[in-house]
Amino acid sequence: MALTIRPYEDADWSAICRIHDEARVDELRGSVGLDAYLPLAQTFEEEGLFDHQVLVAELDGAVVGFVAASSDEITWLYVDPVRYRRGIGRALVKRVLANAGDRVELEVLDGNGARAFYESLGFVHEATTTGKLAGNEAFTATGHTLVWRRPDA
Repeated sequence: MALTIRPYEDADWSAICRIHDEARVDELRGSVGLDAYLPLAQTFEEEGLFDHQVLVAELDGAVVGFVAASSDEITWLYVDPVRYRRGIGRALVKRVLANAGDRVELEVLDGNGARAFYESLGFVHEATTTGKLAGNEAFTATGHTLVWRRPDA
């Protein structure tokens, strides 16, 4: 049962849609509320999912998580909810950080339990802003910018 992290392939689309759609409910439940939910298939283009590199985590031939990131920003990270707390998200973020520049930032919604996860990886709070929710601008959300800095930089 080895976890493999590899580049996204078109055949992964249905798996990442399912993972996003299930995990997004958890993300929104603790923050702006479930009324803000929209499926990945409806938001991925506007939110720029494929503007950066997308990696998937695969376990026993099944996609169990994905991350989208550039050298200085993590824009998406979702793990199959039935596989939370098994190191999948950590492995994806560590892969991104290993290939990142000296500073990486991300946004986490206020009330999202993932903030503690990111802080456990060395991200620190830099700013808090309130504005339109990315992907569903009908909702206002508060987000926190978290920043990771390479220790030897």
